[in-house]
Amino acid sequence: MIWAMRIISPAAALPGYLHLVCYYAEKPYKLHYACVPCRVAFKRHSGPGEHRCPRCSEPMVCAGHDFAAPRRRDIKAWTVVAAVLNVGLRYEGREPCGCGKEPTFRPRTRAQLRARRIAAARTGTPLPDMLERTEL
Repeated sequence: MIWAMRIISPAAALPGYLHLVCYYAEKPYKLHYACVPCRVAFKRHSGPGEHRCPRCSEPMVCAGHDFAAPRRRDIKAWTVVAAVLNVGLRYEGREPCGCGKEPTFRPRTRAQLRARRIAAARTGTPLPDMLERTEL
């Protein structure tokens, strides 16, 4: 999300012009952490140590800023999330300030995951690279 604001200082820019300012640069935002066995996700501040699941006390996996957890009862979607997180990818796609680019592609269905696994085996491309591609 980019917010526009009028810059008051003429030393910073031409007076009276509207400039884009990054909203995400103002403060640190929480990361999404997921516990795949429990099928839950929480937002936590990044910091030293590992974050544990409040339900099972197992360490949670960092899923990134752009993670949207599926519903708990959607087991098929959670298997796709588990596959993406197990290869070391995160649901992250923006620049550190949050306004640089659109989020990267991650498979959402088992069919998309299966097609990318087959394509990775066929072409010899590493699976994490294939999971990031929108086209096969």
